[in-house]
Amino acid sequence: MGNKNKTISFRVNEDAFETLREIAEERDISLSAVFRDYVDTLVAHDGQVEVVPEHELDRLREGGETHESFPPTVEVPKSFIREHERLELEAEHLREQLEEHKGYVNYLREQLENDTGEVEEVIQLEDLDASGDEPPFKLG
Repeated sequence: MGNKNKTISFRVNEDAFETLREIAEERDISLSAVFRDYVDTLVAHDGQVEVVPEHELDRLREGGETHESFPPTVEVPKSFIREHERLELEAEHLREQLEEHKGYVNYLREQLENDTGEVEEVIQLEDLDASGDEPPFKLG
């Protein structure tokens, strides 16, 4: 298989389009090249691209202010992590039980299919209620 180029199309409002065109003209490249560069950068950094104004970019390059990492990170309490792990273990245990239950149901179905020829007579409870001639049965 060859590496084929694909076309992406989308709509932007007129102001955004003009801004993009100005960016392309400043850099003396086509508008398509602006998007190709952005997509290439996005792919190269696994989707972790942050768009910042140029004046902030220069300050970041010079080692000015400390800048938050991208993507942002969040500290999570250990209790949350432990609870998450406990729930994962419980879910795994429930999946195992479900598989055992399915196996048992399949076993019972096979037993039922194998034993249907040996059963002499099956009495349905609905049939017993419908016939009024016979005396009622008592269990126990």
